[in-house]
Amino acid sequence: MYLIRERFFDIGNDFDITDENGQKLLRVDGKVLTLRNRLVIRDLDGQELAQVHRHLVALRPTYEISIGGQKAAELRKKLFTPFREKFTVDVPGPGDLEVTGNLLDHEFTIEREGAEVASVSKRWFSIRDTYGVRIAEGEDHLLILASVLALDVAMSRDA
Repeated sequence: MYLIRERFFDIGNDFDITDENGQKLLRVDGKVLTLRNRLVIRDLDGQELAQVHRHLVALRPTYEISIGGQKAAELRKKLFTPFREKFTVDVPGPGDLEVTGNLLDHEFTIEREGAEVASVSKRWFSIRDTYGVRIAEGEDHLLILASVLALDVAMSRDA
């Protein structure tokens, strides 16, 4: 399980993603106050692993996720979803991910073809302004974490 601070976008500072014991696993350079809302995910040695940035010309919120310098996915807000926010993580080829649930409160799941691949929740923790990301075995943890961060940026822009 990974832990992420909920309000890191308020300041746009760098932050760490930790495990449930507080051990640092990844470092995120938050450049969300820039025009493109760019985030860089690094290992603890400072090597860039992934990047998230906003497309400026898209008609709806769209964030590109790059892993290892290659485009890995795009997170897009679905159009025409009454009563709730929905996002798709469009990966090359089949196997897109669907994000559903209460996105503003960080209580949602990520599914592929109806099967849950990750869940996000604040309820698991007594730590204020922190939410957990639980990822199924065999899934691409970096892609899921980058998608959750992109979603967080997208939701903070709309709020």
